[in-house]
Amino acid sequence: MGFWQSIRQLFSSERTARCDDLSAVCRLLGYCFKDRSLLSLSLSHRSFVRSQPNGGESYERLEFLGDSVLGLVISEQLYLDNPEETEGNLTKTKAMLVNETTLAQIGREIGLNACISLSPEEERSGGRDRNSIIADAFEAVIGAIYLDGGIEPARNVILKFIYSRRESITSDLSQKNYKGDLLELVQARGEGVPRYDVISEIGPDHEKTFHVIVTVSGEKIGEGTGLSKKEAEQRAAAMAMERVAKE
Repeated sequence: MGFWQSIRQLFSSERTARCDDLSAVCRLLGYCFKDRSLLSLSLSHRSFVRSQPNGGESYERLEFLGDSVLGLVISEQLYLDNPEETEGNLTKTKAMLVNETTLAQIGREIGLNACISLSPEEERSGGRDRNSIIADAFEAVIGAIYLDGGIEPARNVILKFIYSRRESITSDLSQKNYKGDLLELVQARGEGVPRYDVISEIGPDHEKTFHVIVTVSGEKIGEGTGLSKKEAEQRAAAMAMERVAKE
């Protein structure tokens, strides 16, 4: 059985069993906490804390710490593994590996989102599947591991769950910031700022398709469609980058 399949099997039971069993979370992470209260804290969303009679602390401070630890480990590993790469490209790759979308996607795949403690209201509103909550909890868990065991176990978890997937993450077109790349290129050439215009919106509000064009100095250099303006703009920018590369 593959690693990811075994992780999913570990978390295939009912949600209450998963959330209450901190030992299962330790097995998921491959790290045994000396101070289990840190792990519990790292999974406590502010809505859950506010719903408790005695209140308490949420995972937000641990999230702050974990964000820094994650950035350090990913930056160091990219630096060591890519001695010929430029600072700009290393920065872009790091951004794809540590952003909210990446952390939330991995958190869902390994079942971490099922372990987050939420208030009943937040649960009903879909908080368990919200990218921001899953990503924040992931960072909080990293912060908790760092406080409990130091940098090495935190590094091991980051490399195992995030860095090991760098090729699939960086090859995911939805992760690339084509708009940022195009802006950087156009400004370097002294051509101002790209302009994005929605030229059509097709379909009902809940299932709209947007068609966007991007122009530079009044000339159309790309177009794209998507289920959101952001997606359509990214595709338009990607087409523009392709055209510029060919030129």
